[in-house]
Amino acid sequence: MPAADRFVFQGCVQVCELLPHEAHDARELLEEIRRVPAESIFCHTSVLLVHRPPEPDAYPNDFALWADIELRDRRLTERLAAVDPFRLGSIEGVRAELVSTLEHHLQQLAAAPTRAGEPFRFLQYHLVPVPTGHEVGTLREFRDALTGVDASTLFFHIIEARYRLGRGRGDFAEWIDTALGRHELAERLSHIDPYAGTLERVRERHLIALNRALEEEGGA
Repeated sequence: MPAADRFVFQGCVQVCELLPHEAHDARELLEEIRRVPAESIFCHTSVLLVHRPPEPDAYPNDFALWADIELRDRRLTERLAAVDPFRLGSIEGVRAELVSTLEHHLQQLAAAPTRAGEPFRFLQYHLVPVPTGHEVGTLREFRDALTGVDASTLFFHIIEARYRLGRGRGDFAEWIDTALGRHELAERLSHIDPYAGTLERVRERHLIALNRALEEEGGA
């Protein structure tokens, strides 16, 4: 198989940058979310997937965590936690939803927003691709490699590719569709919500779909 048709797995490392933006209450959070770089929104809603604990009640984004711990505003926490990047499809879509959520919340407040114990400090992560040594050309090879690669590889090819770089369905589904011609399997993979649990859960759901496809074609 030509090299152009092969899939090269890459992991990533994160280099953190503290931005000159911080918020002390919900109104300031709204103002800063409107103006920070898209990469910062991506950082606080997506990059934490690499480190998300397996507990089912873990905060889905840093904004909800801060609203709960520092503002002690349960209603705002729940509203921010409901922002779903998978449904919104892009970082700018996530930003718009966060802005709408905060605007609606502030309109309903009867008093001035509560000041936080500690301010929300905006970060930005620069993701640096790292070779994994895995290059595959068949569905079975892809399945076998996916079983063992670092979780950062899933983040790079599913989250980074899809939501920050705008590569449609993510690298896995795109390659399986265009290089292997497995359109139905690609669609199945593209509908796996990467935000519903940990990256290990995302890996598990991909492997279930891949194993089923291999069984259907005559053996795993």
